[in-house]
Amino acid sequence: MPSTPSGVRWTSVRSLPFLLPVSIFLILGTLTSLWALASPLMTVPDEPAHAIKAAAVVRGQVQPQMAGPQGEPVTVWVPGYFAELGAQTCTAFKPDLTAACAPPIDPANTAPAQARTTAGNYNPLYYVLAGLPSRFLDGAPALYGMRIISGLVSAAFLAMAFVAATRLRHSLWPVTASTVALTPMVLYLSGSINPNSLEIVTTLAFFLNLCLVLDKAKSLSTVRAPMVAVGLSGVALANTRSLSLIWLAAAVFAALVIFGWRPFVAVLRDKLGLAMTALVAAGCAAGLGWLVMADSLKSLGGTPSTTTPDQAFAHMLDATFNYANGYIGIMGWLDTPAPSGVQIFWHLTFGALLLAALSSASVRSLAAILPIAAAVVLLPPILQSQVIEELGYIWQGRYLLALVVLLLVVCGVTQRDQSFRNSTRARSLALWLLSGAVVAHLYVFLYALRRFTVGLMPLHTNWTEMAEPLWQPPLTWQGLSALYLAMLLIGAVLIYRHLFPARDIALPGPATATAHSTAGAAEPAKAPTGRRAASPSPAENTMAQQR
Repeated sequence: MPSTPSGVRWTSVRSLPFLLPVSIFLILGTLTSLWALASPLMTVPDEPAHAIKAAAVVRGQVQPQMAGPQGEPVTVWVPGYFAELGAQTCTAFKPDLTAACAPPIDPANTAPAQARTTAGNYNPLYYVLAGLPSRFLDGAPALYGMRIISGLVSAAFLAMAFVAATRLRHSLWPVTASTVALTPMVLYLSGSINPNSLEIVTTLAFFLNLCLVLDKAKSLSTVRAPMVAVGLSGVALANTRSLSLIWLAAAVFAALVIFGWRPFVAVLRDKLGLAMTALVAAGCAAGLGWLVMADSLKSLGGTPSTTTPDQAFAHMLDATFNYANGYIGIMGWLDTPAPSGVQIFWHLTFGALLLAALSSASVRSLAAILPIAAAVVLLPPILQSQVIEELGYIWQGRYLLALVVLLLVVCGVTQRDQSFRNSTRARSLALWLLSGAVVAHLYVFLYALRRFTVGLMPLHTNWTEMAEPLWQPPLTWQGLSALYLAMLLIGAVLIYRHLFPARDIALPGPATATAHSTAGAAEPAKAPTGRRAASPSPAENTMAQQR
């Protein structure tokens, strides 16, 4: 963007490229850390099992052996306070009960003790990272530290994803889709001890960085860092959960359909590109090897059912949209769904993004979107019907969230060549949508705090009672909420400024005065890079005539 000799150009994130990933990471890392503090310990589904698994892995118990029947918990040796985490789940399935029911965690209880975990045979990669704080902290600080580390790792991969989205040619739709994909549930899970969060964020990072590399296949020297991001996120994704290899395969399929084989061949001819491809392949082999060797699926627990597979398939297909709230936000042990207004907002944005992509996409783009959309609908019935007789109904919406966010960003990438007019109406629409997203995110955060500080009472609105909470998180719910709002606002401003970059602001001087006094001397402004030229608004035409 040219600057005038007599003007002063305002410094922006774009003028200092390294500030963009740092800024995004700090914002997202703060949001995930605030969720880590706002949720009472062990109030995320299956969190005690994952915390015990993480503590065991960092103490060398990588693969405990299962000797019992299907779903039987594995016994490991961990510090004593981990063995007592079951008492922290007193609020589970009781939304009217506050977190004050949980007893204090004794940090002095560090003597080795036996504990049982249903995550015993899960891939250890996530747990190596999440368990590190328990090696130098004890009690509640160790558990909060494990949550925060997990959230920062997720924030790092989310930052990789958003930076890649901003660097794609015609990046406005990919950035918009990435923003829509960042639902409250993604941030909530990221602030917990649960590998579900890692598979979601690595799916985003892997796909968007792969798209960036393929998009820049003719100038691979400019995307060395994204190549490394593809390798790191691919390995992490392949070694997260038992279904993660499916999400990785879907991401590769979508990227190759959108960009074709030629860019991929060009990447393979590059030394770093070939090395990262080999790294991802090795990661996939390791993930598949662990899945077979450790028999990870045997860790799944449930209650046998007399329902037949075909009945389960029909029921799950009929309940497809019932699980959609799990993509948006269900806090606690699936006992605190996000308020209806929040769900409506995200359902509308999901639907608008999908319909916009389907109505404007080419045949190649549709070939990428439709199979993933079909998988979102059909995979839950297929997978649940396979285990219905042995485990009963165990499916949760969050299990599919990685594929749902992939579908959303695929819709964004396929629309990258569509016009995104920099008009007054477009700016107003973006302001309203970003404002709605900020309000929705904050509302979910406050609603979860209300649930744990004073409880959700049937037929009784008790927001005012939060002035005298029965339970307080670290930094108080007021302090956490203020910080959360501040981060949301900063993030919304950054997104808006990327969608609609501010023009250079020049201070009046002799040269500018001369330019304004000379009719017709000014050249027409060029369209910003990566966007089609926008037609001038009536107000701009009037200003031009006055000049």
